[in-house]
Amino acid sequence: MHHFDWSGIPGALPTLWTGAIVTFKITLIAIVFGIIWGTVLAMLRLSSIKLLQWFAKGYVTIFRSIPLVMVLLWFFLIVPQVLQNVLGLSPDLDIRLASAMVAFSLFEAAYYSEIIRAGIEAVPRGQVNAAFALGMNYGQAMRLIVLPQAFRAMVPLLLTQGIVLFQDTSLVYVISLADFFRTARILVTVTVRTSKWYCSRARVIS
Repeated sequence: MHHFDWSGIPGALPTLWTGAIVTFKITLIAIVFGIIWGTVLAMLRLSSIKLLQWFAKGYVTIFRSIPLVMVLLWFFLIVPQVLQNVLGLSPDLDIRLASAMVAFSLFEAAYYSEIIRAGIEAVPRGQVNAAFALGMNYGQAMRLIVLPQAFRAMVPLLLTQGIVLFQDTSLVYVISLADFFRTARILVTVTVRTSKWYCSRARVIS
């Protein structure tokens, strides 16, 4: 009967925590900027201006049609070049984390946009008409009346998408970024190999 060996866990905690920080950073940044940009996209999608509608619809369709792995690879190749040319950064500077944050934020915004759009459309039209009757303009009605009600109804879906995002951060392995999941996988591999080596040595000695 095999027993789990806990002896390697305490020594691996600092390494695991380093990977967890990377995962938490990507998740938090992507959630914050994804919701902000997703809200803007949802507002553009509901706009009466056709050009803005087409832009938002095209953005959402494109990002929801492309695998996240491809988006990560594209931004890993594009973002460093842009930052180096615009900000004059050194080519030796490691900005894989920044590339992952940008990719996840823009990618998740497409999904948050649809959640937020559905939440806005779920608010009765009479709420907007009542705001107009009180002398508010469209922007004030959305900011003060519609969006608070919509976000209250969207909390479960936003949390679910946040959990999916947290799980998807494991895909940063394609750009060789050591997040929590990749760090844990490496530690398990090393530990198993070390254990097998010691077991084989013990058999030889005995």
